[in-house]
Amino acid sequence: MKEKKRDTKLKRISVNLSDPKTLPKWKVNQKLLDATGENEIAQQKLQDDREAKMDAAQYARSIREKLGFTQRELSERILVPLDTIRNWEQGKRYPTGPARLLLKILDKSPQLVLQLI
Repeated sequence: MKEKKRDTKLKRISVNLSDPKTLPKWKVNQKLLDATGENEIAQQKLQDDREAKMDAAQYARSIREKLGFTQRELSERILVPLDTIRNWEQGKRYPTGPARLLLKILDKSPQLVLQLI
């Protein structure tokens, strides 16, 4: 038996939740959508936040390991408290603003950044 190949291309759509005509009927289970309550939505948001923090934790840890630093060494090099580095890597918090930008730059051009700081 031949396996059907699934179309995995992403398609951007615009949806106006107050206008059901804009909902893509071929993708939305309207009964399930109508049955989803505020509690389920809140639970899903919490789950999404937890996953985002864990992704950020893995990203922060991978950059530090790529540089070959301990948490303390990274903390001293980028002038961020050691507890902050630990919280990032444990998924308790995630880097925002300038810290997030610095991690991105460290990921892309570590030698350049380390020469400057």
